[in-house]
Amino acid sequence: MSIKRSAGILLPISSLPSNYGIGTLGKKAYEFVDFLKEAKQSYWQVLPIGPTSYGDSPYQSFSSFAGNPYFIDLDLLVKDRLLSKDDLKHIKVKNMKKIDYGYLYENRYPLLYKAYLKGKKRYRNKVNEFERNNKWLFDYALFMALKKYFNNKSWLEWPDEDIRKRDPKAMNKYSNLLKDDIEFYEFIQYLFYVQYHELKEYANKKGIKIIGDLPIYIAMDSCEIWKDPREFQLDEDLKPTLVAGVPPDYFSKEGQLWGNPLYNWEYMKSNGYRWWIERIDGISKYFDAIRIDHFRGFQEYWAVPAYEKTAKNGHWVFGPSIDFVSVIKNWFPHLQFIAEDLGIISEDVTRLLEASGFPGMRVLQFGMTPDGSSYHCPHNHIENSVCYVSTHDNVPIMGWVKSVKKKDLNYAIRYYGLNEEEGYNYGFIRAGMASVADLFICQIQDYLGLDEKATINNPGTLGNWTWRLTDKQLNKSLAKKIAQLTYGANRTISLETDK
Repeated sequence: MSIKRSAGILLPISSLPSNYGIGTLGKKAYEFVDFLKEAKQSYWQVLPIGPTSYGDSPYQSFSSFAGNPYFIDLDLLVKDRLLSKDDLKHIKVKNMKKIDYGYLYENRYPLLYKAYLKGKKRYRNKVNEFERNNKWLFDYALFMALKKYFNNKSWLEWPDEDIRKRDPKAMNKYSNLLKDDIEFYEFIQYLFYVQYHELKEYANKKGIKIIGDLPIYIAMDSCEIWKDPREFQLDEDLKPTLVAGVPPDYFSKEGQLWGNPLYNWEYMKSNGYRWWIERIDGISKYFDAIRIDHFRGFQEYWAVPAYEKTAKNGHWVFGPSIDFVSVIKNWFPHLQFIAEDLGIISEDVTRLLEASGFPGMRVLQFGMTPDGSSYHCPHNHIENSVCYVSTHDNVPIMGWVKSVKKKDLNYAIRYYGLNEEEGYNYGFIRAGMASVADLFICQIQDYLGLDEKATINNPGTLGNWTWRLTDKQLNKSLAKKIAQLTYGANRTISLETDK
């Protein structure tokens, strides 16, 4: 499905304002949808929405299917009589501008368990129906219950080898032993699903589509690898021999050592890419469009020996290429896909992108080379692409302005006609809006003129994914300004939804 000329805003759900330490699917999410509508936007890019594990990154999740329990809105649980107002009085959030994941871990699950105890009988039939329609749910709930039972250790460190290898007798044993915890994790996924889909329905009725992310790799400590180890390049002890990353580039001089296990593409091809079809089918229930992370990895991927400390000593390996992409397109003809084609891009990757028909990405922050040759530079853009000023993996554009080499900034000033009266950030935004790219997506930080302190993620480092909006940063004046830019660039939502 193609994307018509339009615009949207990038803001993770976690970055929404709330009184409880992290953005949720409650009142502020609905208010943000109203803001998008008023600003004449057509898309909300939310990035991945799964439960976070090591490093608090949604790209390192315990599951490819589950939703993040932290996003469950507590006020909505009070409204549904699953919690009381008194239950929320002890929540003390010290910093409304940053997420404290340690505090969330210690305090959120006890509240969700209270909701489970109050609601498990009332919602038993609905949760059972939810499980029947989501075959991944039981394995995920058992996985999380086992992690709790084994003191939150990675499944590779569970002391019972039989359950590590999913021996049928062990599966039956722990399914009975951990029955209550299993039902708890199933229950909170049901809560997430209901709250999320009520929000999504509200957004869709307002003419707003949701763009989510499909991380190309999954965490080693995840339910899917425990459940389907043959789909990955693991040794007989179920440990990875090679891991994922990228070579040195403009993000990192050492490269990025992600550490995720690599796929067993030969085995995947033999079963018709079943694992991927199930995965995409699962997340397609949450999103109207899917941005495929690290698309180049389907053509050729960087493989690093598992014992390496950096990504420098990896090597390129050919991936499944158009064979895989064609299968995905045939299975999901009505899904919008966006290919994240950043990094070191070879001619083979370019040909794969062209063959796929998916729009790639153009990032204005990367296009400011004085010779004007970069495909990120607006005069080299194409219609079938998505233009960004900056992405969640970059500093907002005003942070770039503060830190970039003087010659590159001077080029940008001349090229875009940047001036302090308009604001350098709005010079970039105006250019992005005017690009021939079908879709323009802007981080809300760039509309707000924020600097490097508002960066969502600095690749290759820890301590990310903590930035949050505050209540007063979004207002009618800003929505009106964005709407005027959107109208002027002919990127407004359709007449049917603009009433």
